[in-house]
Order: sequence, then structure tokens, then C-alpha cells
Amino acid sequence: MELVLHEVDLPLRHPFGTVHATVAVQQSLIVELRDGEHRGFGEAAGFTFFGLSLSDVRGSLERARSAIEADRVDDPAAFWSRVSKLLDNSFSLCALDQAAHDLWGKRLGAPVWRLWGLTADRLPVSDYSIGIDTVDRMVAKMNEFPGWPVYKIKLGTPDDIEIVRALRRHTDAVFRVDANTGWTAEQTIRNSAELRKLGVEFIEQPLPVEQWEEQRQVHRESELPVVADESCLTEDDVERCAEVFHGVNIKLAKCGGLTPARRMIAKARESGLTVMAGCMAESTVGISAIAQLLPLLDHADLDGALLLARDVADGVRLDRGRAVLPAENGTGVTWLGAGVPS
Repeated sequence: MELVLHEVDLPLRHPFGTVHATVAVQQSLIVELRDGEHRGFGEAAGFTFFGLSLSDVRGSLERARSAIEADRVDDPAAFWSRVSKLLDNSFSLCALDQAAHDLWGKRLGAPVWRLWGLTADRLPVSDYSIGIDTVDRMVAKMNEFPGWPVYKIKLGTPDDIEIVRALRRHTDAVFRVDANTGWTAEQTIRNSAELRKLGVEFIEQPLPVEQWEEQRQVHRESELPVVADESCLTEDDVERCAEVFHGVNIKLAKCGGLTPARRMIAKARESGLTVMAGCMAESTVGISAIAQLLPLLDHADLDGALLLARDVADGVRLDRGRAVLPAENGTGVTWLGAGVPS
């Protein structure tokens, strides 16, 4: 088996703002595994938000190259168990695990979701995310994708309620809001009452991660369900989140790939939590991998590739929030090459 690494810059359609930062270009590392005639692809993106550089993510894989290339992907979960001991960050592990699943499916001639024994007849729709900006620009961004069934609105400003009110004037779609740890408990409880009237479905990660007692109060008093994101990074976090959240948003880059994500979903179900899978601003490589989980989810946030000015792959795409699954096997990825316009 051969390991090939592709460094890519992914320019965004518009600078994407959260309470923490605004991004205009997303760095990404595409991992390719070649096994004779078959090629599997995975992606690591968003690592800079966690204090990692591209060289950190690439270096972890380079140091494990000889062991990876000497291995074989007959069972992606078993492969993950072996390589997880060799890599020192979840982003490298995620990209390698995605590539292994894609390669596995292509070798066996079936989509990954089907090899897991799932069906694709009832898939949750994905939201489309509106990053923090001026109200006029946020409205304009939403109107670029009209008719979407669900929009996720990034908040964490002094004018959050007014932003949602302004967007509501332009659509009757379901709203979700994501404060990205930018609120206090008091703000969350107060905002929840008004946001419920404005057609908001749930609030994602309103409080900083360390505020567990405050989150317990929010869990009791919020008029809307609250979903964990930054508070639920790995399998060990799920049980703790069950005490103070109503649901969890699982991200492959944070937990280390599809293999641990499936275990997190099972644990969340056992704990009575709703389950969402989310993305970074990333290419269709990463989005196609996450989409394999759709039959297991209540909610989805798979709009990362739509935020890009150009893509590097074909695969799973969204049609007004509904996933269109490709004919390609594995995770469905066809590599176009870095720098190819979408």
C-alpha cells in the first residue's frame, strides 16, 4: 500500500466568521492510500483552530509512513486500532481513517454505508451555515442558497437576536444557532425564549467548555434543546455530555475518524442524546466521508464544501440540503486534483 499526501489551499466563497476567528482560505491535507488499482481519499482540515500546523499533521503521518505502507486495509476498524497508536493527533488519524474506508469500499465494490449494513432511504437534511458578518451580508449569504430547509446561524455578537429576526424576514426555513462558546448561561436562557419564537430548532454550544455547572443550569432552564460541540470531542466526552446537553455534534476531525464516530453515535443513543454530525470548511473529500454516517443521524451539518470557491474532488453533494449519493463506491470520492475549479 502506498501513502500519498496532497497539501491544498481551499479559498472560501466569502470569509467565514465565528466568535473566535474569520477565515478566508482553509488549509487542508488530503491523504491518499493506493492499493493496486484502487485509491482511497481522506481529509484533515480545521487543525489550525486547535493549535496545529500543516507540518504537524503531515509530520505525524510521515513518521508513521513505513508502518502504514506495510499494512493492509481488510477491516478499517482493525486498521484504525493499529495506526491510532502511531499518530499523535486526531486530524492525521481522521484523514487516514477516511482514506482507509474509501479504499475498503472501492476494493469491495460498494458504498461504505452499505457495507455497514445501513440503508439510505431516510436521510436527514443538512443545514447551510451563515457565518458572522454584517446583517446585510448575512442575509445576502443566505439568499445565495434559497429554498434550503435548514440554516445554521453563527452567533456570539451583541446583536444576536436582531440578526435572527432579520434573517427570519427572508425565509420560513428552520433555523439552528451556534454560539461557539460565546454566551453566558444567563444569555443562553434569556435568548432561548426569543429564539424559540423565531423558529429556532436548537442552540449549539452556547457556553465555554469548562463551564459544566453553568451548562447544567442551561440544561434545566433553556426553552430550546442544547447540543454539545466543543464539549464533545472524543468518545470519553459523550457520557459526561449526557448529563447537561440534549444532543451532541460529532466531528470526525476531532474524534479521529469514522471508526470512533460510530462508537460515539452508539454511546450517544444509549445515553438518550440526539446525534448530529458536523464538518469544518473542507472539500468534498471530507464531506463524502461524513455523509456515510447519515443513516445513523438525527441532524446533519455537511455544508463545508459549499462554503468553498473551488473544490478538489467530486463525491457526495447537497441539493437544497438533501444528500445526493454518487455512483462511486467507498465514500464516493473522485479526485480532481489540487487547484481544479469547481
